[in-house]
Order: sequence, then C-alpha cells, then structure tokens
Amino acid sequence: MTNNQRLVYIALLAAQAVIIGLLERAIPSPFVIAPGAKLGLANIITCMALYTLHTKDVAKVVTIRITLAALLGGTISSFMYSALGALFSFIGMWGVKKLGPSRVSLIGVSVTGAILHNIGQLTIASWIAQTWTVLLYLPVLSFIGILTGVAVGIVANYLLNHVEKLHYYRSLQEWEYKKRYSF
Repeated sequence: MTNNQRLVYIALLAAQAVIIGLLERAIPSPFVIAPGAKLGLANIITCMALYTLHTKDVAKVVTIRITLAALLGGTISSFMYSALGALFSFIGMWGVKKLGPSRVSLIGVSVTGAILHNIGQLTIASWIAQTWTVLLYLPVLSFIGILTGVAVGIVANYLLNHVEKLHYYRSLQEWEYKKRYSF
C-alpha cells in the first residue's frame, strides 16, 4: 500500500466511524437495564483498522473519530468519556491482538475493547462525581459489553473476510506479522 493509499484508507475508516457514531447517537439506548449504554457500532471500524493497519495508523483513526464526533455533536464531557474509554479500549485490544490469532480471535479482541471502554468511561465518571461508587455499575455494563463486543466482533470478522479489499489488507498485515515474528 502506497503512502497516499494508506492516508486515504485512514481517512475513509475515520469518516465511516464518525458517521456510524453519529447515527448511533441518534438511536435511543436499546438497554433498559443500563441507561446510556450504546451498541458501540463505530468499534467495527476500529476492529477493522486494528487488523488492516499498523498501530500508529489505528491510533490516528481512533483519534480522528473521537475528535470529529465531539466537534460534530458532543460536549467536553462526552469527549472526556469517549477519549478515556477509547484509550483503554485501544490499548487493551492492541495488547490482546498481540497474543496472536491462535490464542484470541477478533471476537475476543472486540469483547476486550468493549469491556475496557466501559471501565475507562466509569473511571472518568467516578473522577467527575468524586466517588468510586460509580464503579458499582461495572457488572451491568460488562455484561452488555460482552454482548455488544461479540456482535461487533462478528460483524468486523465478516467484513474482513468477505470484503475483497479488506481481506487483502488483512492478509498484508498477517504476512508482515509472520515475517516479523517468525524465528
């Protein structure tokens, strides 16, 4: 992939993630037991980026997504929640992905990201509220995070395997991974 192709691909992924995030924001929360919980559909794009781009480029996609989503309809507090949740999620997903495909699937990576995103958001909430009792909400959000993480992982895995260009980019990443870590 040339440098220009890579930049266009990063921009396309970020734009798709922003649009999905804005559309998801317009949908009422489907979880009655967890007010404010969202499906996390924009993480489909993050998962696809994680499996088709280098780490630095995935960080760019996530940063652009969060910044543009905040500018297009968010507030400072929503930016703080999104930013820390995305940071926790990205670091966790990256670390779990590094375990290798023989140990953890894309679905496992996605579930990790969903749960860590919730932990990041609750950390900010507890800091703002000046109490750690906000973390009592974690079991409920973790259960929902597992469900949505599985759904997001299934969709991302399907897209990576069935969209020809994504499949090509994924195979390039896997080839580089094998070349780098083969002994």
